Amino acid sequence: MDNLTLFIIALALALDAFSVALASGVSLCQASLRQTFRLAFHFGLFQAGMNVLGWLGGQSVQHYIAPIAPWLSFGLLAAIGGHMIYEAFDDDEQQAASDPTRGARMVLLSVATSIDALAVGFSFAALGQAILWPATLIGLVALVLTTIGLHLGCYVGSRSRLGQRAELIGGLVLIAIGLKILYQHGVFAS
Repeated sequence: MDNLTLFIIALALALDAFSVALASGVSLCQASLRQTFRLAFHFGLFQAGMNVLGWLGGQSVQHYIAPIAPWLSFGLLAAIGGHMIYEAFDDDEQQAASDPTRGARMVLLSVATSIDALAVGFSFAALGQAILWPATLIGLVALVLTTIGLHLGCYVGSRSRLGQRAELIGGLVLIAIGLKILYQHGVFAS
């Protein structure tokens, strides 16, 4: 597979990570280098790692995971999005508790945005494609787009009234991304 095709695949896989990072940036309004590193590193690592796991699994387990992968992504994103919406209306929540670059929330976001990379890894195995270079490229592109999305979101959040409603907007965006994943996988087709 040529590098241009791999790069386009990497961009497509990283768009969910970019969108989630954008929503996270809006809610943070300001991201430190540590927060940027944590989110970008985890999103990149999970994109590359899920790709490798998919490749290792090959076609033997693809039939079991493929039907539930969109629902798994949707479920994770909807749960996190629902919690963010709840936090938007809960005045007692501390800001540190809603930091999307920390703890279980970051790990769940990392998994939810990288489920598609698992399927791509299966495809690479089916095509007999080596995995080291594609996984590296996919991880690096996710890292870069996450960084851009986070800081773009911070810029927008700090210069508008969006920052005040960021938890609500971010939660709705995550649920919308989950619905988009279901739509892309034909769940709503009649």
